[in-house]
Amino acid sequence: MKTENNTLVSEFLFQSFSSFHEHKLTLFVLFLTLYLLTLTGNAIIVTIISIDRHLHTPMYFFLSTLSISETVYTLVIVPQMLSSLVGSSQTISLSGCATQMFFFIMLAINNCFLLTAMGYDRYVAICNPLRYTVMMNKRVCIQLVWGACSMGLLVAIIQISSVFRLPFCGREVAHYFCDIRPIMKLSCTDTSLHELINFFISSLVIVVPMGLVFISYILIISTILKIASAEGRKKAFATCASHLTVVIIHYGCASIAYLKPKSENRRDQDQLISVTYTIFTPLLNPVVYTLRNKEVKDALYRVMSKKSLA
Repeated sequence: MKTENNTLVSEFLFQSFSSFHEHKLTLFVLFLTLYLLTLTGNAIIVTIISIDRHLHTPMYFFLSTLSISETVYTLVIVPQMLSSLVGSSQTISLSGCATQMFFFIMLAINNCFLLTAMGYDRYVAICNPLRYTVMMNKRVCIQLVWGACSMGLLVAIIQISSVFRLPFCGREVAHYFCDIRPIMKLSCTDTSLHELINFFISSLVIVVPMGLVFISYILIISTILKIASAEGRKKAFATCASHLTVVIIHYGCASIAYLKPKSENRRDQDQLISVTYTIFTPLLNPVVYTLRNKEVKDALYRVMSKKSLA
């Protein structure tokens, strides 16, 4: 990097969807619609779980926590992205960028470990049903949520400390929010060590929870196959189907985004991949759990019936 370019950068400029300039209005309408559906769906889930006593169980405690976490997660990124699609180029201060990245990382990791906690809950419910109320008591559930939040906080602190220790020369971010790789590309110095740290941490927080969920489902499936009746097997698997669907898509998107090999000239590809885990994946949770989960649908029906009678 030339010496004259090595100047202090106080703000960044987002290059949001610059290759899709003629389609920005279409993208705005699409993303806004999906975002509103996400907010509405998560609000419905949290409300239904809080007012219906049939859903006051560990699984739905984790689900409501995940819905709240994903709602805040989208609030950190999506409104700014929508603004950039209808307005001029968006700038963000260095401290603002660090704050956005901090909450993005913390909440993303929190979501990963909440899904792991939900997997453990399904394992206990199916493999140790007689001890379920003891093993998944209120204290254990709170500890699991606290552990997920703590992991998110710890990883966010480490990542932010690593990235924002770098000196920055460039100010044009080839992205629509402050993600780790696009920001590191603006550094004046060699970022090989920081990229290695980022890849190592990303691998741990994706592969470890994914591995734990995978082990849980191996044990769950082996237990389900031992159930004598076909109806019993179907009912047992139905309690896991929604969670398994969310897990596969969530960890699949995260793996593609953060564990793929480094390559050049991939800005459009990276932005489209990012859309999957900032727009589509958060919508997946309320869609799957409201359309495919019988208990949530029954609870929604009970609430609507009470309102119509009132």
